[in-house]
Amino acid sequence: MRFLYIYSLLTLFVLSSCEELIQVNLNEANPKYVIEGDLNDLSSEQFIRVSQTVAFDAPVRSKPIDNATVTVSDDKGKVYTFNSVGNGLYKSSFQPKAKTRYNLKVSVEGEVFESSSYMNSYVDVDSLGIMEDVIFSDTVYSVTLKFEDPRNTPNYYKYNISVNGKDFEFSRVFSDKFNDGLYVTHQVSDSKSEILLGDTVVVERQIIDKPVFNYWNEVLSINPGSAAPANPTSNITNGALGYFSVSSAKRYGFRIKFKEEGN
Repeated sequence: MRFLYIYSLLTLFVLSSCEELIQVNLNEANPKYVIEGDLNDLSSEQFIRVSQTVAFDAPVRSKPIDNATVTVSDDKGKVYTFNSVGNGLYKSSFQPKAKTRYNLKVSVEGEVFESSSYMNSYVDVDSLGIMEDVIFSDTVYSVTLKFEDPRNTPNYYKYNISVNGKDFEFSRVFSDKFNDGLYVTHQVSDSKSEILLGDTVVVERQIIDKPVFNYWNEVLSINPGSAAPANPTSNITNGALGYFSVSSAKRYGFRIKFKEEGN
């Protein structure tokens, strides 16, 4: 008989630029601006990326925009200026705070794009584990997080995952629509990398607001193999693609190992 042991790792990680691949339906005749802002309290360094769609046969995935004016303000009147650091990335140094609304404004080539995101308080996790499932002859592992959902409050959760030090990949989003106030288990896996024995896994858990949940929930439902895949509904005005999110977050690290009984 074998027992599953999980060794917690320190979860002090340096936040890298928050780029996540977004499937978009590119139109050569009508390029669109793409704004990606995933701000959280894991670090005091915040990044927003501004780019423009290109034709399908272009040698690059997108055209970086380095001449935009990018600011974020909070509901207390504080304004944070994001400065260009190249390749379409804009950086500012501040750590967002929960129970605060943040407003984005991006100006480029005479066009103005705006968005807003409310940063909810973090919902603590009670326990962590690994689930083992056997599908046909394959053994598949996933991470489980158990916690009590706050009662009478709409809550939305987003998970990113990194296996063996690889870049974080978007995994899942959850809503408490059908389990408000209950004790909940979220199961998280990596659709691109199998979790195997001996692997190091880091799960990033974000507490997001409803428009951001809707965006990523649509990402999950998009079929990239269709002839004309739709773009997820952006929470940014004036026809821009992408999303703007400000969330409270934590990272949980594991090393997965089996140990024989009696050892």
